[in-house]
This record gives sequence, structure tokens and C-alpha cells, in this order.
Amino acid sequence: MRLAFMGSPDFAVPALLALHAAGHDIAAVYCQPPRPAGRGQAVRPCPVQAAAERLGLPVRSPARLRQAAEEHAAFAALRADAAVVAAYGLILPPPMLAAPRLGCLNIHASLLPRWRGAAPIQAAIRAGDAETGITIMRMDAGLDTGPMLLREAVPIPPRATAGLLHDVLADRGARLILRALAHMPAPIPQPAEGASYAPRLTRADAALDWTLPAAALDRQIRAFDPWPGSTAILDGGTLKLLAAHPEPAPGAAPPGTLLDAALLVACGADALRLTRVQLPGRAALDAAAFLRGHPVAAGTRLG
Repeated sequence: MRLAFMGSPDFAVPALLALHAAGHDIAAVYCQPPRPAGRGQAVRPCPVQAAAERLGLPVRSPARLRQAAEEHAAFAALRADAAVVAAYGLILPPPMLAAPRLGCLNIHASLLPRWRGAAPIQAAIRAGDAETGITIMRMDAGLDTGPMLLREAVPIPPRATAGLLHDVLADRGARLILRALAHMPAPIPQPAEGASYAPRLTRADAALDWTLPAAALDRQIRAFDPWPGSTAILDGGTLKLLAAHPEPAPGAAPPGTLLDAALLVACGADALRLTRVQLPGRAALDAAAFLRGHPVAAGTRLG
């Protein structure tokens, strides 16, 4: 099948590789433009562009699409049977949605209509969902509202992080899009009930709110691993919280108060034991190793 592929981050790479390995004719790969990244802020291509170039596939990386008539024309000129979209990062305008013969098929990392939007993996863990999955849908003008071709559920392990679940779903999405293209099942509308939205995350979301229950903060730390991370303020500096687990609180104290000298923090309900942390520019450390170099006293307040 002649395809356009549209994706940018690591999540989309397994699908691109699977489509190429299956012998599909990938006429063009669309992705976000190269941007500064890393400590040195060197300009780097996104993971999909890097993978496409290794495969020798043509790459287009327009900065915008909505009012870009030349991009609409170039996309239509591909005469693609379908476009496969996976975390591309730009909204496709109506002329591009209508161009492929079989439409634009999106690999979405949730069981739609739950967790439409940019951060469905993090939202599912943070909410304590027992399962998530992959939905292959035909895109329309709405935000993840199009009819569904295939859905496949994936259990969420009890201590799953977003990084772990991301890799599982990326591989599952690659397999499911191959099935969708091979069989092209009839699309069915999304259920009217149960829709929810997972907005795009920013670094500002990393700060913990200690007035929340410890179980909710534990889920947030796992949901935001590896990005945007979870942080607290200790002695005026930022402390990154990499792992934790909830415990019963041994006594009452204002939220954010250390209840002992081993990083047990009072929360809105119960307490959170911090087990792995990191200071800026330093290595990540288990709590015991961190405390040998940075002892803290019970009663210290975290922001």
C-alpha cells in the first residue's frame, strides 16, 4: 500500500519500522522540524526523522500546516492510499485529512474515547486506571474523535511508569496498524459516553502538591517518569523525585513535612516515602545514599 507516515517522537518509530519491514511503499515521512535539544542545545532531528533517514525515506518537516497551501498540494500529490499518523504534533487541516484514498489513520495510545489528547499514557497511570490500550481510528476534524477501526486493551501493571507503558504501547500500536491496513475493518463511531481529555504536559506540571493523598502523588511520580518528572523544593533547591511509595502516616503534620529523617513526607492523606531522588546536575541516588551526603531532619518542610 502507498502510504504517508506522520510522526515525531520515539512512540512513532516502531510503527514506521514495521510498515517499512512489511513492504509498504512509504512515499514520504512527515515529522516535526529539528530543534535544539540536550544540555548543549544542539539542533537535532526528532526520532522519526532519524529513523526515516536510516531507511532512506524522503522526509518533510513543515513548521505549520493550517494555512500552508503548498504543503496541502504536496501532500495530495503523493497520491497515498492512506496516511498513518502517530504522535505527529501538528493538527491536520481538512484538505490533508481528505487527500488519502482511505483517509488518515491515527495510532492513539488509549482506549478511546477515554483519554483523548496529547498525554494519554500519563493520564491513565495518574488516574489509577487498570488498563489502557491502542485505538486505530480514522481521523476527522475533531480532537481524537474519529471513528475506530481497531482497539486492543493492555493491562497497566501496578507499579508501571509512563516510560515502561510507552514502550509496550508503541510496539502494540505497530502491530495493530499492520492489522488495520491488511484488513481495513469497517470504522465504528466512538461511544458517546466515557470521553475524557489528557492535555499536553509542561515542565510546570512537575511540582507536587503535598495536599493530595499519598497514593495520588505516587501515581503522579510514576506517570511523569521520564517526563516532565516530579519535583519538590528542599532547602531552597529543586529535588527531583524519581521513585516513591505510599505508607501510613505515623502521626499528624502539615502536608509537605518530613515525618522522619528517612524522607517520609506527610501528605493530604497518609504519607509518601521517597526512595530515589536527584539534585540538579548530580547523579540519581537511592534515599539512603542521598541522605549520607544530605542529611535532613524530621520537621523539615518540602515545597
